[in-house]
Amino acid sequence: MDSGMISKIQKAKQYAEERERIHFKQFSVEVDGGHRTHLVTYEGGKWGCDCSFFQQRGVCSHTMAIERVLDAMLHPVETADA
Repeated sequence: MDSGMISKIQKAKQYAEERERIHFKQFSVEVDGGHRTHLVTYEGGKWGCDCSFFQQRGVCSHTMAIERVLDAMLHPVETADA
């Protein structure tokens, strides 16, 4: 392995440890729920989910789970308008 690659690996480890460097703008993920798979989205600080609970309340177990997984890397967190 060359010194350039070693440097990149070290930098990647540093970035992973300093999570405040990472800022999500948008993404979508699938969450395997108890009855079916749900599509969770995040765009511009707003959550979305295709489950009926989210459509009524603007938050659900699927969005809350992803928030927990990503911890403090999402700034600011808002719910979508119901």
